[in-house]
Amino acid sequence: MDSKKFEILITAVDLGSFSRAAEVVGYTQSGLTHLVDSLEREIGIQLITRSHSGIALTPQGQQLLPAIRDFLRATANLENSISTVSAEQNPTIRIAAYSSIAMHWMPEILYRFRRICPDVQVDLRMVDNALEPFELLESGKTDVIFASRQTNTACEWTPLYREKMYAILPRSYPLNGRQSFPIEEFSGKEFLMPYGKFDIDVLAAMNRSGVLLNATACRVDDETVIRMVGRGLGVSMMTELMIRGRTDDVLCVPVEPFTIRELGMGMHPADLSANSVPQTDPLSQLKNCVLQFIKELQSY
Repeated sequence: MDSKKFEILITAVDLGSFSRAAEVVGYTQSGLTHLVDSLEREIGIQLITRSHSGIALTPQGQQLLPAIRDFLRATANLENSISTVSAEQNPTIRIAAYSSIAMHWMPEILYRFRRICPDVQVDLRMVDNALEPFELLESGKTDVIFASRQTNTACEWTPLYREKMYAILPRSYPLNGRQSFPIEEFSGKEFLMPYGKFDIDVLAAMNRSGVLLNATACRVDDETVIRMVGRGLGVSMMTELMIRGRTDDVLCVPVEPFTIRELGMGMHPADLSANSVPQTDPLSQLKNCVLQFIKELQSY
């Protein structure tokens, strides 16, 4: 059985549609549909149902889901072990982090970690999708993630930082001396939505305040969205790390009511079991470096 097919199937089911999954895995929608159809023919079981609202697992698919996830984790672990043994590598820690975290936090964290564990290799992977770190962790393709807390995810989660959210406005926007931006004021304005499932954090804040957005999805990076706002093409909302160093052409004002997203570190529960991992283990040493870094960051 081809683990890649099962991996793509789970991605499609988790995202709820073939079109969204196609964006993540780099297939065309028709190619992805054909792949899943071939998987169903191969095993002789219908795994998904299609409707106007998207796709979902059949009862048989739900029954097989735990075994599929176990299979993907085992396959990923086997591939990593084979690679390590065949190349006679030093131990490697695989890290997946949002690009903003990778840019602003990871260089200092990895500098400190290397001083403690000079023989441990680090494979750092930047991701631009809010859910992808959790998918990589669940499938066994990474050991540590740095992301924002998401619901319905199972991992050993360590809260690290309460990251403020800001309104991103053109320089000419009439704030009239205000030091914050009422979230209700987004209503009716052309809103440029950050790409890569980061709309989850934005929409959660809007829903809490009952704000309906006139939103346009932007399939570009954060810096481009900020530049678009700077040219008067709309407004947006982003977090502290997403906008750092990119604010020359726009106004960045804290959202009111005070809005944050929780950044943290996630690992597979087994990786941090107190009974199985000594404190000298590289994962524990990495966690210690992270916690010390965050402590110093919050004291500034």
